[in-house]
Amino acid sequence: MARIQPFRAYRPPRDRAARVAAPPYDVLDTEEARAMAQGNPRSFLHISKPEIGLPADLDPHDPRVYAQGAENLKRFIEEGTLAREAAPAFYIYRQRMGQHTQTGIVAGASVDEYEAGLIKKHEFTRPDKEDDRTRHIDLLDANDEPVFLTYPAQSALRVRIAALQSAEPEYDFTTDDGIAHTLWVVKDPAAMAALTEAFAAVPALYVADGHHRSAAATRVRAARRQANPRHDGSEPYNAFLAVIFPHDEMKIMAYNRVVKDLHGRSPAEFLAALSGAFAISPTTHPEPEALHGFGMLLGERWYRLTAKPGSFPADDPVRSLDAAILQHNCLEPLLGIADPRRDKRIDFVGGIRGTAELERRCREGWAVAFALHPTSIDQLMAVADAGHVMPPKSTWFEPKLRSGLFVRPLGD
Repeated sequence: MARIQPFRAYRPPRDRAARVAAPPYDVLDTEEARAMAQGNPRSFLHISKPEIGLPADLDPHDPRVYAQGAENLKRFIEEGTLAREAAPAFYIYRQRMGQHTQTGIVAGASVDEYEAGLIKKHEFTRPDKEDDRTRHIDLLDANDEPVFLTYPAQSALRVRIAALQSAEPEYDFTTDDGIAHTLWVVKDPAAMAALTEAFAAVPALYVADGHHRSAAATRVRAARRQANPRHDGSEPYNAFLAVIFPHDEMKIMAYNRVVKDLHGRSPAEFLAALSGAFAISPTTHPEPEALHGFGMLLGERWYRLTAKPGSFPADDPVRSLDAAILQHNCLEPLLGIADPRRDKRIDFVGGIRGTAELERRCREGWAVAFALHPTSIDQLMAVADAGHVMPPKSTWFEPKLRSGLFVRPLGD
């Protein structure tokens, strides 16, 4: 079952929502965030990336950064940029990007279910990033950014959520990137009970994006439970902020790769080495059209790579992923990248930036770039169901959830 909880959010008044809303903390670097928030003291980036208001040479993991985030949240509340909901509520959050629409429910998700494996993961986390999110959440005393969850689509839930969108929305605005964001507040007790009951029939939830935030939530809960002699499981820290979408509304884009050098090979030698596992041909269409196909930019020329049958175990849910095929048949054996999570010779480029970004990187000195076909949501769920993890940077979800539209406090 999937246990979800309503909560009393801190959220912006209707006329401030568009100015407060900001991209997630991890899709912008510090300088991009500083530029985006310039001239806008109400941007949520002052809370999610508080280093933007401190000296540029300060380490973003300095204790003063976390303290500044907590101070900024307090200021937002005191000045009315964020106001507390009068009573617990759920929220319906719809996003529209071009012809794509996805609609989810904003709720508290259960830490117990996460620890029991009923909220399934598909990625390893990095300890340093877990540390960062744990300190951030703990100092804020709030979940400021949601975990992006998905679930096997349920017709009963789709009907209930659609009916709740007939009311006037609380927020309805379009951000500079052209994405429309619409939010409804669900505070009717009967409607909330019906949603809770419908989600109880969902067998499992899946982390689509936000593995470090969900892992940090478990660490915050563990520390607070240990420090609370009256812990009874009802405390707000036993849940974490999530937006939960049906799996058939997910849009996954490619997560591409660029590599600094050819590991001592010439371009001709590299092509010859690649031919053992891939069929290779020149192309003017770099985006792969199907799974197990890759676009490769080498020496200002695009090639089409197609994984040869037998070069990967087709029945293995992890090793048959395109990111794994590229890793095991190219990046590690030919380019010497054994640990792509830590190797500084590789970088990852979200598919939203397109192949033009790969071309720009190669003009700037990167030796080779690879365009991958997007991982499917069915592949993601199959890996999670098997209890395995995907290679790092296998999925890039769009549209990204906007931060600042709802904050879930961990205290009263």
